[in-house]
Amino acid sequence: MELIEVILSKENLNRAYKKVVANKGTSGVDGVTVEGLGDYIRENKDVIVESIRNRTYMPKPVRRVYIPKDNGKQRPLGIPTALDRTIQQAIAQPIFDIYEGIFSEYSYGFRPGRSCHDAIRQALEYLNDGYEWVVDIDIEQFSTG
Repeated sequence: MELIEVILSKENLNRAYKKVVANKGTSGVDGVTVEGLGDYIRENKDVIVESIRNRTYMPKPVRRVYIPKDNGKQRPLGIPTALDRTIQQAIAQPIFDIYEGIFSEYSYGFRPGRSCHDAIRQALEYLNDGYEWVVDIDIEQFSTG
């Protein structure tokens, strides 16, 4: 079965929808709430699925909000629409299922059931074992030019 068919399977889409609903969250630029998402999907399911299948689906712009940081600056946060979050989840799930088994057990970023606290705990274990260096790489601002 091709990956797109796995992504668009009823089971996978339902699992993604349930995950987004469980995470709650706020509405994006379209104003569709997580509570109203089910009705929206029921009314538009065929159009949504076909637009993904034929690669014409266009995510909506994210709603931008700013979260204050301890240093007085603000961190920008983009909030996708509830539908876009569901589609992102539907894409991520089978990819996660394929690749999770080959990730290093010491990889903590953006993985279910792992957090920055787990990474810090592991770094402390290394320090207690006598290691002296901890390397952290954040490529958010990385540029090749």
